[in-house]
Amino acid sequence: MSELPLRYGLNPHQSPARAYVVDGTLPIRVLNGAPGYINLLDALQAWPLVRELQVATGLPAAASFKHTAPAGTALGLPLPTDLAAACRVQDLDLSPLGCAYARARGADRMASFGDFAAFSDPVDEAAAHVLAREVSDGVIAPGYAPEALRRLRAKKGGSYLVLEVDPAYTPPAVERREVFGITLEQARPEVPVPIGMPVTRAKEIPADARRDLLVAAITLRYTPSNSVCLAYDGQAVGVGAGQQSRIHCTRLACGKAETWWLRRHPRALRLPFPAGAPRPARDNAVDAWLQGDASLAEPLLPQERSQWLGGLRGLALASDGFIPFRDNIDRAARTGVAYIWQPGGSTRDDEVISAADEYGMMMTFSGLRLFLH
Repeated sequence: MSELPLRYGLNPHQSPARAYVVDGTLPIRVLNGAPGYINLLDALQAWPLVRELQVATGLPAAASFKHTAPAGTALGLPLPTDLAAACRVQDLDLSPLGCAYARARGADRMASFGDFAAFSDPVDEAAAHVLAREVSDGVIAPGYAPEALRRLRAKKGGSYLVLEVDPAYTPPAVERREVFGITLEQARPEVPVPIGMPVTRAKEIPADARRDLLVAAITLRYTPSNSVCLAYDGQAVGVGAGQQSRIHCTRLACGKAETWWLRRHPRALRLPFPAGAPRPARDNAVDAWLQGDASLAEPLLPQERSQWLGGLRGLALASDGFIPFRDNIDRAARTGVAYIWQPGGSTRDDEVISAADEYGMMMTFSGLRLFLH
């Protein structure tokens, strides 16, 4: 047996706690800090997510995880100038891996506060520089450049959690979980995510849309159900997770995507922050301003919001279960969704397809449900 002692379980009173494997050795190594139970739950969900994104797209990937759900995921694509400013990395010379984390962190900078970061590739100095400036609880990656590790070990007064994962590790084909003293067992969900077959009149899936559908769908595999994810330009921009009703998932995901886009508004990028204001305080101030707070500047007028949001078009949406009613399509259309991935199988599939056709959307049925509980 190979085991790793943990600080405590889900809560401080749940001690002792440990992580272990009965056969072989643990595929993770602690390079700095002391892990807790929640740290490992996030790390062991975030790492396979970024690994799967990298395998599916051939691009480096990063994730910002918080309380067992991704606040953001992204591929290592260059950042436009305004997005770099909204992600607060306009002063850095970024590597592809650094771009991936800046994008993932910037999808929802409030939700990412105190995140667990994951990287598909060994962390270079540029990516470590991005991470070192943010409030974060830990990181997992298959390796670290010497200077990157030095920088991360200095974070949080030397207590920042740094985990190294064995990229060759393959988990057993059967996974088990104990709930209320009862062990549940199932096969691991290792089926690759397919794009699926178009079922709408619109059939064309451009290469960028195909990439974004994969980003959205793969993100859902590691997101508590019910869940809906919107992706754009190689990153998740809105994750609606853990809602009992699918329309609530869609509303939440679309609202987050709109907030992400509004943070790139020229007036948002020019807000006059007090001198020395820390990064989290600036993020909170932008969010409050977008909600109508006038303490920093006059809020956006309704027509300004509407005009700016009109520029958000061509998003990809994935749903971890079938879409049961057209209200999800109607809501997605208002946020510029043009491509939809879903399993299909609802008794109202025809109604949902008809709604997508009304908006000129392309929708595929993959036949693959991605529930996570």
